[in-house]
Amino acid sequence: MSASVLDKVAEPEFSPHLTQFIKDWKDKPGSLIMILHQLQQQFGYLPRAAILKLSREINLPLAKIYGVVTFYHYFKLTKPGRNNIQVCMGTACYLKGGEDLLQELENMLGIGVNQVTEDGEFSIESVRCVGCCGLAPVAVCGTVFGKLVPEKLPEILGKLKAGGEQP
Repeated sequence: MSASVLDKVAEPEFSPHLTQFIKDWKDKPGSLIMILHQLQQQFGYLPRAAILKLSREINLPLAKIYGVVTFYHYFKLTKPGRNNIQVCMGTACYLKGGEDLLQELENMLGIGVNQVTEDGEFSIESVRCVGCCGLAPVAVCGTVFGKLVPEKLPEILGKLKAGGEQP
């Protein structure tokens, strides 16, 4: 990528905390993942412009950063919806209906996994075990919804969209 293309990307503001964190950790071996966690915490995902800025600040090739970002499922390259619904697909949840929950959410919201509704309100993720096997199947959106059945999803989505208390 040429420098002129990089120059046209709007450079994001890093918070003072993030700036200091990068300064403190950039020269320590193995610190990239910790820095990326902090970067994602500030933005809610890893915007391309922020990764470009980070690459320059820590003097690390963009390809190396993207290699780490795309290897780990935790890092997000696209902005999630205001309500990011994570459906557990660990063994217990899968066997007790996790796939049915995922399918129903896709039908109700008109989006697939790792997509965001047009209004930016909802996104859906399929995730590995969230550690609530006794409550299977489980979905997480700020709180854990356990022993969930597709029939409860309209109520949950309605309350999440309204921004009210979660059911």
